[in-house]
Amino acid sequence: MPIDPVLLEILVCPLSKAPLREVDGALVSTDPETRMRYRIDGTVPVMMVEEAEQLTEEEWKAVMGRG
Repeated sequence: MPIDPVLLEILVCPLSKAPLREVDGALVSTDPETRMRYRIDGTVPVMMVEEAEQLTEEEWKAVMGRG
């Protein structure tokens, strides 16, 4: 289930404060330096940096191209 668009407008990456994009059931930071991906458990985004995954530059570029 997608994240509510209003909530997505409010959420930012806790590490870089960059906007997020919902891609393939996760929230991905638009910041090319940090490239963080945050999982969504059901309908709840897990916004803890310790729980996030850092994408490689190639993965991030591919994900940003899909959004």
